[in-house]
Amino acid sequence: MTVPNLLTILRILLTPVLVWLLLENRLNEALTVFFIAGATDGLDGLIARVFHQKSKLGAYLDPLADKILLVTSFVLLGHMGYIPYWLVIVAVSRDAIILLGLLSLMFHQVRVEIQPVLLSKLTTLFQLGTILATMGSGLFQLPQGGYTALFVTTAVLTVAGGVQYIMIGIALLDSRRGGHAD
Repeated sequence: MTVPNLLTILRILLTPVLVWLLLENRLNEALTVFFIAGATDGLDGLIARVFHQKSKLGAYLDPLADKILLVTSFVLLGHMGYIPYWLVIVAVSRDAIILLGLLSLMFHQVRVEIQPVLLSKLTTLFQLGTILATMGSGLFQLPQGGYTALFVTTAVLTVAGGVQYIMIGIALLDSRRGGHAD
């Protein structure tokens, strides 16, 4: 077990703490836990690269931990009325579609190497920013229209990133089918 994998597992274990704090409407404490979880995400990647501790387990576990944290946050903040339902639906649907696509590719025995694309990284950045701005609303407020702009931008990037992954999945499936025709 590598240090980056341990940090990723810590991020997964922080999710129930985040859930509890959100359900108790303790946004400031939830923000702290979310920030710590985010820091472990950056730290595990840094350690994996610098100390050559990348692992196959980490390649699967890290994005899974991110999705658990993000989806949980979106669903709870939406349920509590802090984030509009339409944005929750967009964010969760994208992840569900990507997961179904990945399972479909695996079913068709298409080799998939999990590599986030630039648009996906930008999407994650805006999703994290949306959650941080929402949880931090008790400490700071965005200017008038700021939350709407953030929510719309996050939704647009989320949809665009999802479409990009769908296109990548279709290309992988087509190349697999083309390989059988030879």
